[in-house]
Amino acid sequence: MSQIVIQEGESFESALKRFKKKVQSDRVLSEVRRRRFFEKPSVIRKRKKATKLRKSRRQTRRSQQESY
Repeated sequence: MSQIVIQEGESFESALKRFKKKVQSDRVLSEVRRRRFFEKPSVIRKRKKATKLRKSRRQTRRSQQESY
């Protein structure tokens, strides 16, 4: 859970801005969006495998570009 301590004399707008930044850095909203609907374990595995494949392709592409 993200929390901020409001300092004395701090405006609501600046406190809200700090809170939004803290929530975004903690990746709370992305986690909520991801958990919004149930995902079957097979779908989770597929998604992770696809992510891994994209990442490895990106790495090989970068290493090939560096060798030139």
